[in-house]
Amino acid sequence: MKNGVVIVGTGHAGVQAAASLREEGYDGPVVLLGDEKDLPYHKPPLSKTFIKDAEAKPQPLRGETFYSGHDIDLRPGLRIERIDTGAQVLDVTGGGTIPFDRLILATGSRPRLLPLPGSNLAGVISLRSLDDARIIRELSTAASDAVILGGGFIGLEIAATLSAGGRRVTVVEAADRVLGRAVAPVIAAHVHERLIAGGVRILTGTTVARLDGENGHVTAAVTSSGERLPAQLVIVGVGVVPNVELAEAAGIAIGNGIRIDTRMRTSLPEVLAVGDVANYRHWATDTDVRLESVQNATDQAKLAARTILGHEDTYSAVPWFWSDIGDMKLQMVGLTTAGDRHIVSGDATENKLSVYHFCGDRLIAIESINRPADHMLGRKMLGAGFSPTPSQVEAGTDALKAALAAHQQAEPAA
Repeated sequence: MKNGVVIVGTGHAGVQAAASLREEGYDGPVVLLGDEKDLPYHKPPLSKTFIKDAEAKPQPLRGETFYSGHDIDLRPGLRIERIDTGAQVLDVTGGGTIPFDRLILATGSRPRLLPLPGSNLAGVISLRSLDDARIIRELSTAASDAVILGGGFIGLEIAATLSAGGRRVTVVEAADRVLGRAVAPVIAAHVHERLIAGGVRILTGTTVARLDGENGHVTAAVTSSGERLPAQLVIVGVGVVPNVELAEAAGIAIGNGIRIDTRMRTSLPEVLAVGDVANYRHWATDTDVRLESVQNATDQAKLAARTILGHEDTYSAVPWFWSDIGDMKLQMVGLTTAGDRHIVSGDATENKLSVYHFCGDRLIAIESINRPADHMLGRKMLGAGFSPTPSQVEAGTDALKAALAAHQQAEPAA
């Protein structure tokens, strides 16, 4: 392949795809394109350590010498205008083309816009990039009041960070609870109560009607009931939209993301897609999913590289996620959508608990707060296809470890 592999997107998925191609022995050209000018960086710290510490630096995904040392042609600050699938070239915004033999789309997602009167005021921002985090950090130094629109992971992470830094923070969530689409009610309730105890005000079942401002800068968020919430900083965190426009215009199949098969291939076999933008049929649930996690991005990128090298593996990675909200480390493994019952373990008063989700007799997911051993054991159990009984879960970690060990010993003879 004289033109090699071109990767569009320099987040976790794109960088891992480039690295994995070299690790798998690919010796052709590898071109890595991104529209940000910074060296590719870790995104999770942006909502936490980066915005609270004026001296914090972005954490690179790989050192600068990694790219040159592995003959990866990193080209930051480029935006792709169009994919010409017939000629197999990318049209670059501003002129020029980049040819490819195989193309990996790791275009990620962007914050969902909230069409509110006043949303164009200074001080109103979403967090998705390093530049956004820099702006939030700068604005927060002069802000005494912040309003977060959206009670998802990003919104609550930022709320906890700003509150710990001495700001008065209000979270406005349209649903009847925070983390409504992400975790079990018992976990959501614990997070809610813990944040309130830490000084964050949370308004559920509430929407914002408009944003007011003076001299072009936001001064308040006004709820639909008419309550005026002072704010010199408003952060919009109401979900994301997958960046499918390039693929869609090229005639690639779309459906809540770019549709891919179990080997990361799109409807055009020479084009693959990975990470937040990719929608696939999940092996565990037999439903279409689009997962937004570092783990999913990394594992899909590794498999895409293997697909390009001619391997026929199919995607079967156990999904896991995490979020740090104040003094709560949330860790999740598996998918809860098919769950019909759950077992709670731990002590909420100690800020340590886990929820084991079952579908019938089958363990399908575990959600934990400050119980990393439960999370790691859950990853091992789900990875081994082992489902403990409810009585084993209730007996505690040692009983689960013993049951898993017995399962693994018996499995080769089965």
